[in-house]
Amino acid sequence: MTADPAHLEHARKVADAVLYEGYVLYPYRRSAQKNRARFQFGVLMPPPYRCVDACEPSASQTECLVECPDDATVDVGLRFLHLQRRTVQRIEPGSGAPMDVDTLRVDRTEYSSWDEAVEREQHFRGCVAGLLNEDTELPFEAGDSVVTESLSGPGGEPAGRLLRRCEALAGAIVVRAERAAGPYGVLRLRVRVENRTQPRVPLHTRDDGLRYSLIAAHLLIGVAGGSFLSLTDPPEWASGEVAACVNVGTWPVLAGPAECRDLVLSSPVILYDHPEVAPESAGDLFDATEIDEILTLRTLALTDQERQEARATDPRAADLIDRLDDLPPEVLERMHGAIRYLSPGPGRAPAPPTFTEPAEGPPAQPWWDPGSDTSVSPETDHVRVAGVNIARGSKVRMRPGSRRADAQDLFLTGREAVVEAVLHDVDGHVHVAVSPVSDPLADLQRHHGRFLYFAPDELEPVEAQSGGREETQ
Repeated sequence: MTADPAHLEHARKVADAVLYEGYVLYPYRRSAQKNRARFQFGVLMPPPYRCVDACEPSASQTECLVECPDDATVDVGLRFLHLQRRTVQRIEPGSGAPMDVDTLRVDRTEYSSWDEAVEREQHFRGCVAGLLNEDTELPFEAGDSVVTESLSGPGGEPAGRLLRRCEALAGAIVVRAERAAGPYGVLRLRVRVENRTQPRVPLHTRDDGLRYSLIAAHLLIGVAGGSFLSLTDPPEWASGEVAACVNVGTWPVLAGPAECRDLVLSSPVILYDHPEVAPESAGDLFDATEIDEILTLRTLALTDQERQEARATDPRAADLIDRLDDLPPEVLERMHGAIRYLSPGPGRAPAPPTFTEPAEGPPAQPWWDPGSDTSVSPETDHVRVAGVNIARGSKVRMRPGSRRADAQDLFLTGREAVVEAVLHDVDGHVHVAVSPVSDPLADLQRHHGRFLYFAPDELEPVEAQSGGREETQ
């Protein structure tokens, strides 16, 4: 690609996360239920599979807008995974005949049958002038292949072998450009990715179709001498053209760092403009929707038997476990959280500080530090409801208001509760923490500080209902 190498490297880090999103999920074992239905993003099935299940397409389409002259150059990079079926075979002693097995243990190492994947890339390059108002296609093929890996026993005798097989694929990248009507002359760029594979065997199941599929297919599109428009946050003058763009099975966003405008990532996972991998991340965990710290801690807690199965499942899972086992404490601590401060905006330089005598009276309290504000006390504060002071220990009936959207709140209506605290937020609003009287878990929830929260107008004092004397302030 002709894009800036640093910008392209930035974009490829995100594209790699898209490529392996969901490849193998925690607990990284093939026996886990979540790893029995794999490859959920960006799958382009062979056309014959559409007769079995019409839900998964054979093609995707990207349309984006770019400001560029006719002599600008467009680079399209298609990236996808090609399924590689790994079969474990045991070598029968004496006869030397191989036999398919589910799992084989050789010299304290376990091997199991599994579907791996091979990374594939195809590249298209063309001048805008040659793409105007006509389809230009780049057909591509990936031939079938079989790779054999021999497994030897502790004495060097043949114990088994691994067969890795890829089926042949055929597809095409089809590119077209059109100038939009109007004074701006923005270019609409359309890129279709088509799976044109015609398997020689019938396809009955999704697993059959995946062997001939383009998996996690996505595009990196660059334009030398031009600038892409954001489809997520377009300029007002381009809103009509953006609305006319048709994207099927993918969504294009501006890629690279914030200043980059000549690179787009079209992904089956919806992203925002200029996405990036969090700097706190210690490596791919194959589930970008999860929190790295949680997955890391859970993986470190796997038993020896679970780790052994994960290592036998996939080499990438084995590398992941090794990486996390050797994770330095400072890297794990970095995952725990990050504080990012807002940078001051442009303007006049601040005046030099002046030193004055401290003012009379208590100092101002920082709003973000609940412990420093002595003007509130959740355990002793009260709020007036229906002429009654409600404080910790008061009994109330819960009446969830109409502004609540959770249907579960309907089960609380009319139930009695005990007030645990009266809280004030930074906007001056009052919130009452309560525990339901009939909740068998109330003591446990109270121990952990977990309560239900209501506005004062969502509560009724039990004292007022029972005819108790009204308190005075």
